[in-house]
Amino acid sequence: MKLHLKGGRFIDPATRTDRAQDVFIADGKIVALDAAPADFTAEQTVDVAGAIVMPGLVDLAARRVTAASEAAAALAGGVTRVVCPPDTDPVLDEPDLVEMLQLRARATHRAQVHPLGALTVGLAGRELAEMAQLAQAGCIGLSQASAPMPDTRTLLRALQYAGTFGLSVWLRPQDAPLAAGGVAASGAVASRLGLAGIPVAAETIALHTILELVRITGTRVHLCRLSSAAGVALVRAAKAEGLPVTCDVAAHHLHLTDMDIGYFDAQHRLDPPLRGGRDRDTIRDAARDGTIDAICSDHTPLAADARLVPFAEAAPGASGLELLLSLVLKWADEARVPLVDALARVTHGPGQRLGAAAPGAGRLAAGLAADVCVFAPSSHWTVSAQQLRSAGHNTPFLGYELPGSVRLTLVGGHVAYHALAV
Repeated sequence: MKLHLKGGRFIDPATRTDRAQDVFIADGKIVALDAAPADFTAEQTVDVAGAIVMPGLVDLAARRVTAASEAAAALAGGVTRVVCPPDTDPVLDEPDLVEMLQLRARATHRAQVHPLGALTVGLAGRELAEMAQLAQAGCIGLSQASAPMPDTRTLLRALQYAGTFGLSVWLRPQDAPLAAGGVAASGAVASRLGLAGIPVAAETIALHTILELVRITGTRVHLCRLSSAAGVALVRAAKAEGLPVTCDVAAHHLHLTDMDIGYFDAQHRLDPPLRGGRDRDTIRDAARDGTIDAICSDHTPLAADARLVPFAEAAPGASGLELLLSLVLKWADEARVPLVDALARVTHGPGQRLGAAAPGAGRLAAGLAADVCVFAPSSHWTVSAQQLRSAGHNTPFLGYELPGSVRLTLVGGHVAYHALAV
C-alpha cells in the first residue's frame, strides 16, 4: 500500500530531526520525506496534524510476546520491536525452540520479536548453551534472564565463548546470595514494614564482577535493569574507561521509589525492587545524559490472583508495554528532558542493541522499513484494567493519568493498530 502521513510533527532521534514533515510509504518502506516522489500516488492519506510521527518503539524486555493479548498491547503502545528474554517455558536453549517461538510470534504478532538465547542450558548456570547455533537460529544475544550464575568461572567461560563469535551477552547484575529471600530494597521502608531487604550491594558487587570480566575478555555486555545510584556510577565509570558495555532501566524506576509501596501494595512488588529517592533521581539524570542507553517496559504480565496475596508472597513484575511511551513522556515533562532525547531512549538507543539483526531499528529515513508510531502528545489517558489490552493488569500505575495516546502504529508499512480518531 502507498500511504501518505500528512501534516505531522516528524521526530527521528537518530538524526535529531524535529520538524513538520510529511512521510511517504510504499512497499513497506519509507520512500520519501517532506515531498512525494514524482511517480507517487497515495492509496491512502492520513491527516496526522497535531500528532507526532516517530519511529516505532523498541522494547528490550517483554515476556509472553507470542500471546495475542500481548501482541495487541505492544501495538497499542506503539511498540514495533520487542526483545524476548530466554526464561520462557521451555527455556530458549535450543535452536528448534527459538525457531518455534519466532513462528508463533509471526502468527500472532505484527511487531518484530527478537529472542535472546539462554547463556547456559536450562538457565541452570552449569553447562554452556550452543551459542553459535542459537545465534544462527535468530537470537540477537545470550542471557541468563534473572537466573543466577552459580560461579564466576562459568561466567568467564561464557563471556570468552560468546566473544569468539562476536555475540553480545545480556546480564542482570544481581548477586544471588545477597538478594536471596529479599522482596524490597533494604532500608527504612523495608524495616518498617518487616520485609526482607535486597541491599544495593547485591547490584554493585555483581557489577564489579561483570565489569572485571569484560576487561579480561573484551566481550560486549548489555546490563539489564539498573536500579541504584551506585550501580549507575559504576557503569558511567566503565563507559568512560572505554569498556564495551551498555545498559537499560525499567520505566517504572524513572518514577517510583520504595515509599510508593505504601501499606504493602503488592502492585509495587518488582524485581529489581524500587529503591530510594536518590536512586530514582540518579536514574533519571543518567537516562537524560545517555549513561543509560535504553528505557524498557520489563513487561511481565501476571494473572489477577498473583496480586491477591501478601506483598512478600506476590510474584514480582509489572505489565508495561502499553505504558512505556507515556511513562517516558511523563519523565521528559517532569525532568525537562528535550523530547528528541527522551524518545531516543525507546527508539534509536535500544534499536542499536539489536545489532545486525535489525539494521535501521528505531530510525525513520528513506529506504528503511516503515515501522512508525503516531501519537497525540496533548492527549491524556487514565490507566485502568478495562483500558489495558494486555492479559496482565498488574501495574503500579493503575489510576494514573498519563500523557500521550497512540493513534497509529505501522509495522513494515502496514497499519497494525489505529485508534478511532487518527
